[in-house]
Amino acid sequence: MDCFVDAADGAVAVVPVTREGLGRWLDAAPAAQARWVREHDFEASAARHIAVPGEDGSIAAVLVAMADPPSAFTLGDLPGALPGSAVCALAGSFGSAEATAFATGWALASYRFDRYRADRKAAPRLVRPPAARMERVAAVAESVNLGRDLINTPAEDMGPAELAAAVAEVAAANGATLRVVEGEDLLRENYPAIHAVGRASARPPRLADLVWGERDAPKVTLVGKGVCFDSGGLDLKTASGMEMMKKDMGGAASALALASMIMRLRLPVRLRLLIPAVENAVSGNAFRPLDVIGTRAGLTIEIGNTDAEGRVILCDALAEGAAEKPDLLIDMATLTGAARVALGTEVPAFFSNDDGLARAIEESGRRAEDEVWRLPLWPGYRKAMESDVADLSTTGSAKGAGAITAALFLERFVGEGVSWAHFDLMAWNLKAKPGRPKGGEVMAARGLLDTIERRYGG
Repeated sequence: MDCFVDAADGAVAVVPVTREGLGRWLDAAPAAQARWVREHDFEASAARHIAVPGEDGSIAAVLVAMADPPSAFTLGDLPGALPGSAVCALAGSFGSAEATAFATGWALASYRFDRYRADRKAAPRLVRPPAARMERVAAVAESVNLGRDLINTPAEDMGPAELAAAVAEVAAANGATLRVVEGEDLLRENYPAIHAVGRASARPPRLADLVWGERDAPKVTLVGKGVCFDSGGLDLKTASGMEMMKKDMGGAASALALASMIMRLRLPVRLRLLIPAVENAVSGNAFRPLDVIGTRAGLTIEIGNTDAEGRVILCDALAEGAAEKPDLLIDMATLTGAARVALGTEVPAFFSNDDGLARAIEESGRRAEDEVWRLPLWPGYRKAMESDVADLSTTGSAKGAGAITAALFLERFVGEGVSWAHFDLMAWNLKAKPGRPKGGEVMAARGLLDTIERRYGG
């Protein structure tokens, strides 16, 4: 990772301090530096950090406000605030867990999407904290940043083939096996719903199927919605509604990031990752409102709206994933505007048929500072998903509750006896926060990593 160095003479000391610790630092600091901090009212202001000059005018130290307990994103403002030439070193006595969290936050904050920019600016670097588990820092941060890259890449350069190629690269790097079912082969191998959504595009739909781990290990299956661009299909989106639809494969990017973390950290599970990758386009053979199509599960579905295409491709992938009765089945998707209305853009909604799993996910999200919020699989709305002509409607007749009815639709393809969680997420930061730059974002994956580690060891 380019944002770290092994050592550096004269590195700027980065000093995380609580309010109590600030007093001790001021007492021990040279008088001029202590006066500088007091004059800038660092303790009373809302500023997260302050650069303290040395006698020659260079940065001698950076004080960073630290909560108790400390946040993983304590250093999250610094890579964007300090000069690109700066080399910093964490000061203070921190254990392995804290040092690892600080380094991970630094790495996540150092992310830049500069693929299309000629003026690639240097970023400040941090001396690797001796107590930090840097292999874990790399596994988490590089996986998240890969997902961010995929989401940020314009649809012109991130179609179904490119998304499947990204899965192939992760598979090859970790010794996983990968099978890709493409185009008309989706019909021959009984993935009709994936094919129906993607058939109108000049770029053929496909299903990437990755497998890794020991055969007798607990089975963890991840499914990610990979709609590389969503025009809305024949139920065409408005220009403003279509503008951000390069991010509609954010569920696939988040699932791939989580899979990468699991493999790089060698968790003792049998991992399977299923990513249906399509473009929801408009052409003469596009699927239509009120069409009835088959699914891998044998259920027929009536298309309520072609702009609700994500659940259509997910139903085939979920049916395949659930068929081998995994110990844990998770799907991740940028699925509904209704979830954003309910919770805003920063908190992913999730649903689960397993209360114990749901509690574990919530606790992990808080620990990892990757929080999610559970919404109910409200049984009263199931009847609203009935169709007059098919086994199931994709959108149903309920007024409101769009995130819930979408989850209820997906639940039908999971079946009985499988511990399942569905995540409805934004996959985008509308504004920058410490450690989380504006733009494409992998959501819920770091929390889910904690859940899986605690559930199966690692």
